[in-house]
Amino acid sequence: MKLNVKTLDHFEGLELPQYQTVGSAGLDLSAAVPADTPVEIPSGEWRMIPTGICIALPEGHEAQVRPRSGLAASKGVTCLNTPGTIDADYRGEIRVNLINHGPEPFMVNRGERIAQMIITRFVQVRWNTMDKLDETARGTGGFGSTGA
Repeated sequence: MKLNVKTLDHFEGLELPQYQTVGSAGLDLSAAVPADTPVEIPSGEWRMIPTGICIALPEGHEAQVRPRSGLAASKGVTCLNTPGTIDADYRGEIRVNLINHGPEPFMVNRGERIAQMIITRFVQVRWNTMDKLDETARGTGGFGSTGA
C-alpha cells in the first residue's frame, strides 16, 4: 500500500519512517526535535515528541503508535495511551507521548527512534440491541476465569 506523507519544516534532514527488517510490522518513528535542543524527560514525567510528519490514511485504515520494546527494556521509556490511534481523517502532525519510568532523566535526541507505527484496517459497527446473547462455554467468566 502506498501512503501519502507530508513532511514539516522541522523534519528536514531526517528519514521517513522505515521497517527495520523484512518481517517488521511497525515503522519506526523518529524524533524531530532540534539537534541543539534535545528534550529531557525527567523520571516519572512525560513529553509530547514531534515526528515532523503528517499522513493521509485511506478510509477504513488506522495507524497505531506503540512503544519500541528496546527503549522500554533498556531505559524504561514507553508511550502513554498505548496504542495511540491515528484516525483516517486526521491530517495533523504525528506526535508521540513518551513517559520515562526509568530512574534517570532520559534525553530525546534528534533522529532517535522513539516509537513504532502500525497501519491496519478496521471496521465500524452498528449496534443491534438484544434481550439475550448466544451462550458460550465461557459465559460471563471474566478476569482470570480461563486460568492463571
